[in-house]
Amino acid sequence: NVQTRCKRSVLRLLSFWYIQPRYCSNAANTGVTSRESRTSVLLDKFRTQLSSGPGFQDFITGVSVNKSNVTAGGEDSEKHAYLSEDLGSGKSRKVYFETYGCQMNVNDTEIAWSILEKKGYQRTADLTEAPQLMETNISHDREKAEQTIWNRLQQLTAMKKKRLKSHAPMKIGILGCMAERLKTELLEREKLVDVLAGPDAYRDLPRLLTVADGGHQASNVLLSLEETYADIMPVHYVPQGNSAFVSIMRGCDNMCSYCIVPFTRGRERSRPVSSILEEIRMLSDQGVKEVTLLGQNVNSYRDMSEEQFYGSDMTKLSRGFKTVYQTKQGGLRFSDLLDQVSRIDPDMRIRFTSPHPKDFPDEVLHLIAERGNICKQIHLPAQSGSNQVLKAMRRGYTREAYLDLVENVRRIIPEVSLSSDFISGFCGETEDDHQQTLSLIREVGYNVGFLFAYSLRKKTHAYHRLQDDVPAEVKQRRLEECISVFREEAVRVNTALIGSTQLVLVEGESKRSAKDLCGRTDGNMKVIFPKDNVALEPAESQTGPINAGDYVLVKVGFDHNTVGYYLNTDILCQ
Repeated sequence: NVQTRCKRSVLRLLSFWYIQPRYCSNAANTGVTSRESRTSVLLDKFRTQLSSGPGFQDFITGVSVNKSNVTAGGEDSEKHAYLSEDLGSGKSRKVYFETYGCQMNVNDTEIAWSILEKKGYQRTADLTEAPQLMETNISHDREKAEQTIWNRLQQLTAMKKKRLKSHAPMKIGILGCMAERLKTELLEREKLVDVLAGPDAYRDLPRLLTVADGGHQASNVLLSLEETYADIMPVHYVPQGNSAFVSIMRGCDNMCSYCIVPFTRGRERSRPVSSILEEIRMLSDQGVKEVTLLGQNVNSYRDMSEEQFYGSDMTKLSRGFKTVYQTKQGGLRFSDLLDQVSRIDPDMRIRFTSPHPKDFPDEVLHLIAERGNICKQIHLPAQSGSNQVLKAMRRGYTREAYLDLVENVRRIIPEVSLSSDFISGFCGETEDDHQQTLSLIREVGYNVGFLFAYSLRKKTHAYHRLQDDVPAEVKQRRLEECISVFREEAVRVNTALIGSTQLVLVEGESKRSAKDLCGRTDGNMKVIFPKDNVALEPAESQTGPINAGDYVLVKVGFDHNTVGYYLNTDILCQ
Protein backbone atom coordinates (compact mmCIF):
# COMPACT_ATOMS: atom_id res chain seq x y z
CA ASN A 1 0.00 0.00 0.00
CA VAL A 2 1.63 3.23 -1.21
CA GLN A 3 -0.05 5.46 1.37
CA THR A 4 1.01 3.24 4.29
CA ARG A 5 4.59 3.06 3.06
CA CYS A 6 4.68 6.89 2.78
CA LYS A 7 3.48 7.25 6.39
CA ARG A 8 6.08 4.82 7.70
CA SER A 9 8.87 6.59 5.81
CA VAL A 10 7.86 10.01 7.20
CA LEU A 11 7.68 8.65 10.75
CA ARG A 12 11.13 7.11 10.42
CA LEU A 13 12.45 10.50 9.26
CA LEU A 14 10.83 12.24 12.22
CA SER A 15 12.33 9.74 14.61
CA PHE A 16 15.73 10.43 13.13
CA TRP A 17 15.36 14.21 13.48
CA TYR A 18 14.24 14.01 17.11
CA ILE A 19 16.99 11.79 18.52
CA GLN A 20 18.44 13.86 21.40
CA PRO A 21 21.83 13.83 23.13
CA ARG A 22 21.99 12.43 26.69
CA TYR A 23 22.70 14.80 29.64
CA CYS A 24 24.09 14.07 33.11
CA SER A 25 22.77 16.93 35.27
CA ASN A 26 19.25 17.06 36.76
CA ALA A 27 18.66 20.42 35.09
CA ALA A 28 19.59 18.93 31.81
CA ASN A 29 17.27 15.97 32.45
CA THR A 30 14.41 18.37 33.14
CA GLY A 31 15.11 20.02 29.76
CA VAL A 32 15.13 16.63 28.09
CA THR A 33 11.76 15.73 29.61
CA SER A 34 10.30 18.99 28.38
CA ARG A 35 11.68 18.48 24.89
CA GLU A 36 10.40 14.86 24.81
CA SER A 37 6.96 16.07 25.79
CA ARG A 38 6.94 18.65 22.98
CA THR A 39 8.20 16.01 20.54
CA SER A 40 5.40 13.65 21.54
CA VAL A 41 2.79 16.37 21.01
CA LEU A 42 4.24 17.21 17.58
CA LEU A 43 4.29 13.57 16.53
CA ASP A 44 0.69 13.03 17.63
CA LYS A 45 -0.37 16.16 15.73
CA PHE A 46 1.52 15.03 12.61
CA ARG A 47 -0.03 11.54 12.71
CA THR A 48 -3.49 13.11 12.95
CA GLN A 49 -2.81 15.37 9.98
CA LEU A 50 -1.32 12.53 7.95
CA SER A 51 -4.25 10.18 8.55
CA SER A 52 -6.76 12.83 7.50
CA GLY A 53 -4.68 14.22 4.64
CA PRO A 54 -4.61 13.30 0.95
CA GLY A 55 -3.85 9.73 -0.10
CA PHE A 56 -2.43 8.17 -3.24
CA GLN A 57 -5.82 8.17 -4.95
CA ASP A 58 -6.06 11.97 -4.61
CA PHE A 59 -3.21 12.35 -7.07
CA ILE A 60 -4.93 10.39 -9.88
CA THR A 61 -6.94 12.66 -12.17
CA GLY A 62 -10.63 11.93 -12.39
CA VAL A 63 -10.78 9.38 -9.58
CA SER A 64 -13.13 10.09 -6.70
CA VAL A 65 -11.85 9.37 -3.20
CA ASN A 66 -13.73 6.74 -1.23
CA LYS A 67 -12.20 6.66 2.23
CA SER A 68 -14.52 3.88 3.34
CA ASN A 69 -12.41 1.55 1.23
CA VAL A 70 -9.41 2.14 3.50
CA THR A 71 -9.31 0.17 6.72
CA ALA A 72 -8.34 1.58 10.10
CA GLY A 73 -4.86 0.14 9.76
CA GLY A 74 -4.34 2.04 6.53
CA GLU A 75 -4.52 -1.12 4.36
CA ASP A 76 -6.65 -1.25 1.22
CA SER A 77 -9.75 -3.38 1.30
CA GLU A 78 -10.55 -5.74 -1.58
CA LYS A 79 -11.82 -2.81 -3.68
CA HIS A 80 -8.92 -0.48 -4.26
CA ALA A 81 -9.98 3.14 -3.72
CA TYR A 82 -7.41 4.50 -6.15
CA LEU A 83 -8.88 2.54 -9.09
CA SER A 84 -11.87 3.88 -10.95
CA GLU A 85 -14.77 1.45 -10.85
CA ASP A 86 -15.22 1.69 -14.62
CA LEU A 87 -11.50 1.27 -15.37
CA GLY A 88 -11.29 -1.35 -18.11
CA SER A 89 -15.01 -1.16 -18.84
CA GLY A 90 -15.87 -1.82 -22.48
CA LYS A 91 -18.77 0.65 -22.46
CA SER A 92 -20.36 -1.28 -25.36
CA ARG A 93 -17.35 -0.75 -27.62
CA LYS A 94 -17.04 -3.33 -30.37
CA VAL A 95 -14.23 -5.83 -30.75
CA TYR A 96 -13.41 -7.80 -33.88
CA PHE A 97 -11.34 -11.00 -33.77
CA GLU A 98 -9.34 -12.61 -36.52
CA THR A 99 -7.85 -15.94 -35.50
CA TYR A 100 -4.99 -17.66 -37.29
CA GLY A 101 -2.99 -20.79 -36.62
CA CYS A 102 -3.65 -23.79 -34.40
CA GLN A 103 -6.82 -24.72 -32.55
CA MET A 104 -5.29 -23.54 -29.27
CA ASN A 105 -5.46 -20.03 -30.70
CA VAL A 106 -9.17 -20.49 -31.36
CA ASN A 107 -9.62 -21.52 -27.73
CA ASP A 108 -7.53 -18.53 -26.59
CA THR A 109 -9.85 -16.24 -28.55
CA GLU A 110 -12.84 -17.75 -26.73
CA ILE A 111 -11.16 -17.12 -23.37
CA ALA A 112 -10.19 -13.55 -24.28
CA TRP A 113 -13.70 -12.83 -25.51
CA SER A 114 -15.22 -14.23 -22.30
CA ILE A 115 -13.08 -11.79 -20.28
CA LEU A 116 -13.93 -8.80 -22.48
CA GLU A 117 -17.63 -9.63 -22.65
CA LYS A 118 -17.88 -9.47 -18.87
CA LYS A 119 -16.38 -5.97 -19.05
CA GLY A 120 -19.08 -4.74 -21.38
CA TYR A 121 -17.49 -5.13 -24.81
CA GLN A 122 -19.58 -6.19 -27.80
CA ARG A 123 -18.30 -8.58 -30.44
CA THR A 124 -18.82 -8.05 -34.15
CA ALA A 125 -18.21 -10.58 -36.92
CA ASP A 126 -18.31 -7.92 -39.63
CA LEU A 127 -15.24 -5.79 -40.19
CA THR A 128 -17.32 -3.24 -42.10
CA GLU A 129 -19.08 -2.36 -38.84
CA ALA A 130 -15.87 -0.49 -38.07
CA PRO A 131 -15.13 -1.81 -34.58
CA GLN A 132 -13.24 0.49 -32.28
CA LEU A 133 -10.89 -2.34 -31.50
CA MET A 134 -9.30 -5.14 -33.47
CA GLU A 135 -7.60 -8.18 -32.02
CA THR A 136 -5.61 -10.65 -34.06
CA ASN A 137 -4.78 -13.94 -32.37
CA ILE A 138 -2.02 -15.70 -34.25
CA SER A 139 0.24 -18.70 -34.23
CA HIS A 140 4.02 -18.93 -34.32
CA ASP A 141 4.82 -22.29 -35.85
CA ARG A 142 5.25 -21.74 -39.58
CA GLU A 143 7.17 -19.04 -41.41
CA LYS A 144 4.62 -18.78 -44.21
CA ALA A 145 1.73 -18.32 -41.75
CA GLU A 146 3.71 -15.67 -39.89
CA GLN A 147 4.35 -13.73 -43.08
CA THR A 148 0.60 -13.79 -43.74
CA ILE A 149 0.11 -12.03 -40.41
CA TRP A 150 2.70 -9.35 -41.17
CA ASN A 151 0.94 -8.65 -44.46
CA ARG A 152 -2.41 -8.48 -42.71
CA LEU A 153 -1.07 -6.05 -40.12
CA GLN A 154 0.11 -3.74 -42.90
CA GLN A 155 -3.42 -3.79 -44.37
CA LEU A 156 -5.03 -3.08 -40.99
CA THR A 157 -2.59 -0.23 -40.29
CA ALA A 158 -3.51 1.39 -43.61
CA MET A 159 -7.20 0.98 -42.71
CA LYS A 160 -6.52 2.51 -39.30
CA LYS A 161 -4.92 5.61 -40.84
CA LYS A 162 -7.86 6.14 -43.19
CA ARG A 163 -10.31 5.74 -40.36
CA LEU A 164 -8.71 8.52 -38.30
CA LYS A 165 -10.20 11.04 -40.71
CA SER A 166 -13.82 9.98 -40.28
CA HIS A 167 -14.30 7.70 -37.26
CA ALA A 168 -13.17 7.07 -33.72
CA PRO A 169 -9.61 5.69 -33.56
CA MET A 170 -9.14 1.99 -34.27
CA LYS A 171 -6.89 -0.01 -31.96
CA ILE A 172 -5.02 -3.06 -33.23
CA GLY A 173 -3.98 -5.77 -30.82
CA ILE A 174 -2.01 -9.00 -31.07
CA LEU A 175 -2.77 -11.90 -28.74
CA GLY A 176 -0.99 -15.20 -28.25
CA CYS A 177 2.39 -16.68 -29.10
CA MET A 178 3.58 -14.14 -31.65
CA ALA A 179 2.87 -11.33 -29.19
CA GLU A 180 5.36 -12.87 -26.78
CA ARG A 181 7.98 -13.84 -29.34
CA LEU A 182 8.06 -10.66 -31.46
CA LYS A 183 7.15 -8.00 -28.91
CA THR A 184 10.10 -5.76 -29.77
CA GLU A 185 9.49 -5.85 -33.52
CA LEU A 186 5.75 -5.31 -33.14
CA LEU A 187 5.87 -2.43 -30.66
CA GLU A 188 9.08 -0.59 -31.33
CA ARG A 189 10.44 -1.39 -34.77
CA GLU A 190 7.30 -1.76 -36.90
CA LYS A 191 4.91 0.20 -34.66
CA LEU A 192 1.94 -1.66 -36.13
CA VAL A 193 0.00 -2.48 -32.96
CA ASP A 194 -1.43 -0.74 -29.92
CA VAL A 195 -1.88 -3.77 -27.63
CA LEU A 196 0.17 -6.92 -27.05
CA ALA A 197 -1.06 -9.70 -24.77
CA GLY A 198 0.82 -12.97 -24.37
CA PRO A 199 -1.01 -16.29 -23.85
CA ASP A 200 -0.94 -15.94 -20.05
CA ALA A 201 -2.02 -12.27 -19.93
CA TYR A 202 -5.61 -12.32 -21.19
CA ARG A 203 -6.98 -11.36 -17.78
CA ASP A 204 -5.09 -8.09 -18.19
CA LEU A 205 -6.76 -7.24 -21.52
CA PRO A 206 -9.31 -4.73 -20.11
CA ARG A 207 -6.51 -2.70 -18.50
CA LEU A 208 -4.32 -2.91 -21.59
CA LEU A 209 -7.16 -1.65 -23.78
CA THR A 210 -7.84 1.23 -21.41
CA VAL A 211 -4.19 2.25 -21.62
CA ALA A 212 -4.36 2.05 -25.42
CA ASP A 213 -7.46 4.24 -25.42
CA GLY A 214 -5.35 6.88 -23.71
CA GLY A 215 -3.07 6.99 -26.71
CA HIS A 216 -0.30 4.74 -25.39
CA GLN A 217 0.98 1.33 -26.45
CA ALA A 218 0.23 -1.38 -23.89
CA SER A 219 1.93 -4.74 -23.45
CA ASN A 220 1.90 -7.73 -21.11
CA VAL A 221 3.67 -10.85 -22.34
CA LEU A 222 4.72 -12.34 -19.00
CA LEU A 223 4.48 -16.13 -18.79
CA SER A 224 3.00 -17.89 -15.78
CA LEU A 225 3.70 -21.17 -13.99
CA GLU A 226 0.10 -21.43 -12.77
CA GLU A 227 -2.29 -19.77 -15.23
CA THR A 228 -4.81 -22.21 -16.76
CA TYR A 229 -7.89 -19.89 -16.91
CA ALA A 230 -9.70 -22.60 -14.96
CA ASP A 231 -12.29 -20.11 -13.66
CA ILE A 232 -12.93 -18.57 -17.09
CA MET A 233 -15.76 -20.22 -19.01
CA PRO A 234 -14.87 -19.72 -22.70
CA VAL A 235 -17.53 -18.29 -24.99
CA HIS A 236 -17.67 -20.90 -27.75
CA TYR A 237 -18.13 -19.02 -31.00
CA VAL A 238 -19.04 -21.92 -33.34
CA PRO A 239 -21.58 -20.91 -36.02
CA GLN A 240 -23.30 -24.30 -36.15
CA GLY A 241 -22.70 -25.11 -32.49
CA ASN A 242 -22.24 -28.87 -32.97
CA SER A 243 -18.59 -29.15 -31.98
CA ALA A 244 -16.42 -27.40 -29.43
CA PHE A 245 -12.83 -27.36 -28.21
CA VAL A 246 -11.97 -27.53 -24.52
CA SER A 247 -8.50 -26.63 -23.27
CA ILE A 248 -7.25 -29.03 -20.59
CA MET A 249 -3.60 -27.96 -20.23
CA ARG A 250 -1.18 -25.29 -21.38
CA GLY A 251 2.52 -25.17 -22.19
CA CYS A 252 5.02 -27.93 -22.88
CA ASP A 253 8.05 -29.44 -21.11
CA ASN A 254 9.38 -31.59 -23.97
CA MET A 255 11.89 -29.03 -25.30
CA CYS A 256 12.11 -30.47 -28.81
CA SER A 257 14.98 -28.64 -30.47
CA TYR A 258 12.89 -27.14 -33.31
CA CYS A 259 9.92 -26.04 -31.19
CA ILE A 260 9.33 -22.64 -29.61
CA VAL A 261 6.19 -23.56 -27.63
CA PRO A 262 7.99 -23.85 -24.23
CA PHE A 263 9.31 -20.31 -24.76
CA THR A 264 6.05 -18.73 -25.94
CA ARG A 265 3.49 -20.66 -23.88
CA GLY A 266 5.60 -21.65 -20.90
CA ARG A 267 5.90 -24.82 -18.86
CA GLU A 268 3.21 -27.48 -18.61
CA ARG A 269 0.36 -26.89 -16.18
CA SER A 270 -2.94 -28.75 -16.18
CA ARG A 271 -6.38 -27.32 -15.67
CA PRO A 272 -8.27 -28.79 -12.68
CA VAL A 273 -10.45 -31.73 -13.69
CA SER A 274 -13.51 -30.25 -11.97
CA SER A 275 -13.36 -27.16 -14.21
CA ILE A 276 -13.03 -29.29 -17.36
CA LEU A 277 -15.97 -31.53 -16.44
CA GLU A 278 -18.14 -28.51 -15.66
CA GLU A 279 -17.48 -26.99 -19.09
CA ILE A 280 -18.17 -30.26 -20.93
CA ARG A 281 -21.44 -30.79 -19.02
CA MET A 282 -22.49 -27.29 -20.04
CA LEU A 283 -21.66 -28.05 -23.68
CA SER A 284 -23.63 -31.29 -23.50
CA ASP A 285 -26.65 -29.41 -22.14
CA GLN A 286 -26.33 -27.01 -25.10
CA GLY A 287 -26.57 -29.91 -27.55
CA VAL A 288 -22.92 -30.03 -28.62
CA LYS A 289 -22.24 -33.39 -30.30
CA GLU A 290 -18.43 -33.43 -30.35
CA VAL A 291 -15.75 -32.13 -27.98
CA THR A 292 -12.04 -32.01 -28.68
CA LEU A 293 -9.70 -31.83 -25.67
CA LEU A 294 -6.85 -29.40 -26.35
CA GLY A 295 -3.27 -29.04 -25.19
CA GLN A 296 0.21 -28.55 -26.62
CA ASN A 297 0.99 -31.99 -25.21
CA VAL A 298 -2.54 -33.01 -24.37
CA ASN A 299 -1.90 -36.59 -23.22
CA SER A 300 0.70 -35.50 -20.65
CA TYR A 301 -2.19 -34.06 -18.59
CA ARG A 302 -1.49 -34.31 -14.85
CA ASP A 303 -3.83 -32.54 -12.43
CA MET A 304 -2.27 -31.73 -9.04
CA SER A 305 -4.95 -29.27 -7.93
CA GLU A 306 -6.30 -31.44 -5.08
CA GLU A 307 -4.49 -33.18 -2.25
CA GLN A 308 -6.24 -36.46 -3.03
CA PHE A 309 -4.45 -36.56 -6.40
CA TYR A 310 -1.01 -36.63 -4.76
CA GLY A 311 0.67 -40.00 -4.79
CA SER A 312 3.87 -41.93 -5.33
CA ASP A 313 2.98 -43.39 -8.74
CA MET A 314 5.38 -42.33 -11.46
CA THR A 315 4.17 -41.17 -14.88
CA LYS A 316 4.09 -44.04 -17.38
CA LEU A 317 5.47 -43.57 -20.89
CA SER A 318 5.10 -45.53 -24.09
CA ARG A 319 7.61 -48.40 -24.16
CA GLY A 320 11.01 -47.32 -25.50
CA PHE A 321 10.37 -43.58 -25.03
CA LYS A 322 12.14 -41.13 -22.71
CA THR A 323 12.04 -37.43 -21.77
CA VAL A 324 14.57 -34.64 -21.23
CA TYR A 325 13.05 -34.01 -17.80
CA GLN A 326 12.84 -36.21 -14.71
CA THR A 327 9.89 -38.59 -14.46
CA LYS A 328 6.95 -36.86 -12.82
CA GLN A 329 5.21 -38.22 -9.76
CA GLY A 330 1.56 -38.26 -8.70
CA GLY A 331 -1.42 -36.45 -10.13
CA LEU A 332 -4.62 -37.35 -11.92
CA ARG A 333 -3.52 -38.55 -15.35
CA PHE A 334 -4.88 -38.28 -18.88
CA SER A 335 -6.47 -41.74 -18.74
CA ASP A 336 -8.38 -40.71 -15.59
CA LEU A 337 -9.60 -37.49 -17.22
CA LEU A 338 -10.57 -39.27 -20.47
CA ASP A 339 -12.53 -41.84 -18.46
CA GLN A 340 -14.55 -39.18 -16.62
CA VAL A 341 -15.13 -37.02 -19.71
CA SER A 342 -16.42 -39.95 -21.77
CA ARG A 343 -19.03 -40.79 -19.09
CA ILE A 344 -20.72 -37.36 -19.19
CA ASP A 345 -22.66 -37.96 -22.40
CA PRO A 346 -22.43 -41.31 -24.25
CA ASP A 347 -23.74 -39.64 -27.43
CA MET A 348 -21.03 -36.96 -27.43
CA ARG A 349 -17.91 -37.77 -29.41
CA ILE A 350 -14.59 -37.18 -27.66
CA ARG A 351 -11.37 -36.33 -29.49
CA PHE A 352 -8.04 -34.92 -28.29
CA THR A 353 -5.13 -33.05 -29.86
CA SER A 354 -2.20 -32.64 -30.03
CA PRO A 355 -0.58 -35.59 -28.28
CA HIS A 356 3.04 -36.71 -28.03
CA PRO A 357 3.81 -40.37 -28.88
CA LYS A 358 5.63 -40.82 -25.56
CA ASP A 359 2.39 -40.47 -23.55
CA PHE A 360 0.42 -43.47 -24.84
CA PRO A 361 0.69 -46.13 -22.12
CA ASP A 362 -1.54 -49.16 -22.58
CA GLU A 363 -4.25 -47.93 -20.20
CA VAL A 364 -4.96 -44.96 -22.49
CA LEU A 365 -5.15 -47.19 -25.58
CA HIS A 366 -7.44 -49.75 -23.88
CA LEU A 367 -9.78 -46.97 -22.73
CA ILE A 368 -10.03 -45.63 -26.30
CA ALA A 369 -10.80 -49.13 -27.55
CA GLU A 370 -13.48 -49.77 -24.90
CA ARG A 371 -15.45 -46.50 -24.99
CA GLY A 372 -17.76 -46.13 -27.96
CA ASN A 373 -17.77 -42.33 -27.84
CA ILE A 374 -13.98 -41.88 -27.73
CA CYS A 375 -13.02 -41.56 -31.40
CA LYS A 376 -10.76 -44.26 -32.80
CA GLN A 377 -8.40 -41.71 -34.29
CA ILE A 378 -4.92 -41.02 -32.93
CA HIS A 379 -2.40 -38.40 -33.97
CA LEU A 380 1.16 -39.76 -33.73
CA PRO A 381 3.56 -36.99 -34.84
CA ALA A 382 6.71 -38.74 -36.04
CA GLN A 383 8.51 -35.65 -37.47
CA SER A 384 11.18 -37.84 -39.13
CA GLY A 385 12.00 -41.46 -39.97
CA SER A 386 15.72 -41.10 -39.28
CA ASN A 387 17.25 -41.90 -35.88
CA GLN A 388 19.95 -39.30 -36.49
CA VAL A 389 17.41 -36.55 -37.14
CA LEU A 390 15.14 -37.69 -34.28
CA LYS A 391 18.12 -37.41 -31.92
CA ALA A 392 18.92 -33.91 -33.20
CA MET A 393 15.27 -32.99 -32.72
CA ARG A 394 15.40 -34.31 -29.10
CA ARG A 395 12.23 -36.31 -29.66
CA GLY A 396 13.06 -38.97 -27.06
CA TYR A 397 12.52 -42.04 -29.24
CA THR A 398 13.97 -44.01 -32.14
CA ARG A 399 12.37 -45.09 -35.39
CA GLU A 400 12.14 -48.63 -33.99
CA ALA A 401 10.36 -47.50 -30.79
CA TYR A 402 7.91 -45.45 -32.88
CA LEU A 403 7.07 -48.43 -35.11
CA ASP A 404 6.60 -50.62 -32.02
CA LEU A 405 4.10 -48.04 -30.72
CA VAL A 406 2.22 -48.05 -34.03
CA GLU A 407 2.03 -51.87 -33.89
CA ASN A 408 0.77 -51.74 -30.29
CA VAL A 409 -1.88 -49.11 -31.15
CA ARG A 410 -3.20 -51.18 -34.05
CA ARG A 411 -3.20 -54.34 -31.95
CA ILE A 412 -5.33 -52.76 -29.21
CA ILE A 413 -7.48 -50.56 -31.54
CA PRO A 414 -7.74 -52.55 -34.81
CA GLU A 415 -9.84 -49.99 -36.73
CA VAL A 416 -7.81 -46.96 -35.65
CA SER A 417 -7.19 -44.07 -38.03
CA LEU A 418 -3.67 -42.62 -37.77
CA SER A 419 -2.36 -39.17 -38.62
CA SER A 420 1.09 -37.65 -38.24
CA ASP A 421 3.37 -34.61 -38.62
CA PHE A 422 6.58 -34.54 -40.64
CA ILE A 423 9.27 -31.87 -41.02
CA SER A 424 11.40 -31.86 -44.18
CA GLY A 425 14.90 -30.39 -44.24
CA PHE A 426 15.68 -30.20 -40.52
CA CYS A 427 19.21 -29.21 -39.48
CA GLY A 428 21.78 -31.70 -40.75
CA GLU A 429 19.25 -33.87 -42.60
CA THR A 430 20.99 -35.86 -45.33
CA GLU A 431 19.50 -37.46 -48.42
CA ASP A 432 19.65 -40.83 -46.66
CA ASP A 433 17.75 -39.36 -43.67
CA HIS A 434 15.09 -38.11 -46.10
CA GLN A 435 14.77 -41.56 -47.71
CA GLN A 436 14.26 -43.09 -44.26
CA THR A 437 11.38 -40.66 -43.67
CA LEU A 438 9.79 -41.70 -46.98
CA SER A 439 10.12 -45.37 -46.02
CA LEU A 440 8.48 -44.71 -42.62
CA ILE A 441 5.49 -43.05 -44.32
CA ARG A 442 5.14 -46.10 -46.57
CA GLU A 443 5.55 -48.58 -43.72
CA VAL A 444 2.96 -47.01 -41.41
CA GLY A 445 0.35 -45.89 -43.96
CA TYR A 446 -1.39 -42.85 -42.47
CA ASN A 447 -4.95 -41.70 -43.18
CA VAL A 448 -4.09 -38.02 -42.70
CA GLY A 449 -0.81 -36.09 -42.62
CA PHE A 450 0.54 -32.60 -41.90
CA LEU A 451 3.82 -31.98 -43.67
CA PHE A 452 6.02 -28.86 -43.59
CA ALA A 453 9.44 -27.64 -44.62
CA TYR A 454 11.60 -26.71 -41.63
CA SER A 455 11.84 -23.03 -40.69
CA LEU A 456 14.28 -21.93 -37.98
CA ARG A 457 12.85 -20.20 -34.90
CA LYS A 458 14.72 -17.94 -32.49
CA LYS A 459 15.06 -19.01 -28.85
CA THR A 460 14.92 -22.72 -29.74
CA HIS A 461 17.68 -25.24 -29.05
CA ALA A 462 18.22 -25.59 -32.81
CA TYR A 463 18.70 -21.85 -33.18
CA HIS A 464 21.48 -21.80 -30.57
CA ARG A 465 23.15 -25.18 -31.12
CA LEU A 466 22.45 -26.47 -34.65
CA GLN A 467 23.13 -25.32 -38.19
CA ASP A 468 20.19 -24.69 -40.53
CA ASP A 469 22.26 -26.08 -43.40
CA VAL A 470 19.69 -27.57 -45.79
CA PRO A 471 19.11 -25.20 -48.74
CA ALA A 472 15.57 -23.88 -49.20
CA GLU A 473 15.18 -25.51 -52.62
CA VAL A 474 16.24 -28.88 -51.18
CA LYS A 475 13.76 -28.54 -48.33
CA GLN A 476 10.98 -27.81 -50.81
CA ARG A 477 11.90 -30.73 -53.06
CA ARG A 478 11.99 -33.14 -50.12
CA LEU A 479 8.68 -31.81 -48.85
CA GLU A 480 7.05 -32.39 -52.24
CA GLU A 481 8.39 -35.94 -52.31
CA CYS A 482 7.01 -36.61 -48.82
CA ILE A 483 3.61 -35.24 -49.85
CA SER A 484 3.59 -37.41 -52.98
CA VAL A 485 4.42 -40.60 -51.06
CA PHE A 486 1.92 -39.74 -48.35
CA ARG A 487 -0.87 -39.29 -50.90
CA GLU A 488 -0.09 -42.63 -52.52
CA GLU A 489 -0.30 -44.38 -49.15
CA ALA A 490 -3.41 -42.46 -48.07
CA VAL A 491 -5.23 -43.58 -51.22
CA ARG A 492 -4.24 -47.18 -50.47
CA VAL A 493 -5.29 -47.00 -46.81
CA ASN A 494 -8.53 -45.10 -47.42
CA THR A 495 -9.58 -47.30 -50.35
CA ALA A 496 -10.02 -50.09 -47.82
CA LEU A 497 -13.05 -48.17 -46.48
CA ILE A 498 -14.96 -48.47 -49.76
CA GLY A 499 -18.11 -50.48 -49.25
CA SER A 500 -18.11 -50.03 -45.47
CA THR A 501 -20.79 -48.17 -43.53
CA GLN A 502 -19.55 -45.32 -41.37
CA LEU A 503 -21.27 -43.22 -38.72
CA VAL A 504 -20.85 -39.59 -39.78
CA LEU A 505 -21.50 -36.43 -37.77
CA VAL A 506 -22.95 -33.88 -40.19
CA GLU A 507 -21.10 -30.55 -40.17
CA GLY A 508 -23.19 -28.70 -42.76
CA GLU A 509 -23.29 -27.87 -46.43
CA SER A 510 -20.34 -28.91 -48.56
CA LYS A 511 -18.13 -26.10 -49.85
CA ARG A 512 -17.89 -27.68 -53.27
CA SER A 513 -21.64 -27.98 -53.93
CA ALA A 514 -24.84 -26.65 -52.39
CA LYS A 515 -26.45 -29.99 -53.30
CA ASP A 516 -24.12 -31.89 -50.95
CA LEU A 517 -23.52 -32.11 -47.23
CA CYS A 518 -20.26 -32.89 -45.46
CA GLY A 519 -19.35 -34.53 -42.20
CA ARG A 520 -16.67 -36.61 -40.48
CA THR A 521 -16.36 -40.24 -39.53
CA ASP A 522 -15.21 -41.54 -36.17
CA GLY A 523 -11.74 -41.70 -37.72
CA ASN A 524 -11.93 -37.99 -38.64
CA MET A 525 -12.18 -38.64 -42.38
CA LYS A 526 -14.20 -36.08 -44.32
CA VAL A 527 -17.28 -37.42 -46.13
CA ILE A 528 -19.30 -35.72 -48.87
CA PHE A 529 -22.83 -37.00 -49.54
CA PRO A 530 -26.05 -35.83 -51.28
CA LYS A 531 -28.45 -33.51 -49.49
CA ASP A 532 -31.41 -35.91 -49.75
CA ASN A 533 -34.16 -36.89 -47.36
CA VAL A 534 -33.39 -40.23 -45.73
CA ALA A 535 -35.19 -42.82 -43.64
CA LEU A 536 -35.53 -41.75 -40.02
CA GLU A 537 -35.05 -45.37 -38.91
CA PRO A 538 -33.74 -48.41 -40.79
CA ALA A 539 -36.49 -50.27 -42.68
CA GLU A 540 -38.96 -47.40 -42.21
CA SER A 541 -40.75 -45.52 -44.98
CA GLN A 542 -40.88 -42.19 -43.11
CA THR A 543 -38.14 -39.82 -44.28
CA GLY A 544 -36.74 -36.50 -43.13
CA PRO A 545 -34.11 -33.91 -44.02
CA ILE A 546 -30.53 -34.16 -42.79
CA ASN A 547 -29.37 -31.27 -40.60
CA ALA A 548 -26.06 -30.18 -39.15
CA GLY A 549 -25.50 -32.05 -35.90
CA ASP A 550 -27.27 -35.22 -37.05
CA TYR A 551 -25.54 -38.57 -37.07
CA VAL A 552 -25.85 -40.28 -40.44
CA LEU A 553 -24.95 -43.81 -41.49
CA VAL A 554 -23.06 -43.49 -44.77
CA LYS A 555 -22.11 -46.26 -47.17
CA VAL A 556 -18.72 -45.25 -48.47
CA GLY A 557 -17.74 -44.96 -52.11
CA PHE A 558 -14.64 -43.25 -53.52
CA ASP A 559 -14.50 -39.88 -55.23
CA HIS A 560 -11.63 -40.10 -57.68
CA ASN A 561 -11.52 -36.31 -58.07
CA THR A 562 -10.68 -35.62 -54.44
CA VAL A 563 -8.29 -37.98 -52.67
CA GLY A 564 -9.46 -38.84 -49.18
CA TYR A 565 -13.03 -37.56 -49.68
CA TYR A 566 -15.95 -39.92 -49.76
CA LEU A 567 -19.37 -40.15 -51.29
CA ASN A 568 -22.80 -41.85 -50.95
CA THR A 569 -25.32 -41.91 -48.12
CA ASP A 570 -28.26 -43.29 -46.73
CA ILE A 571 -29.74 -43.80 -43.28
CA LEU A 572 -30.18 -41.16 -40.62
CA CYS A 573 -29.25 -42.57 -37.23
CA GLN A 574 -31.34 -41.10 -34.41
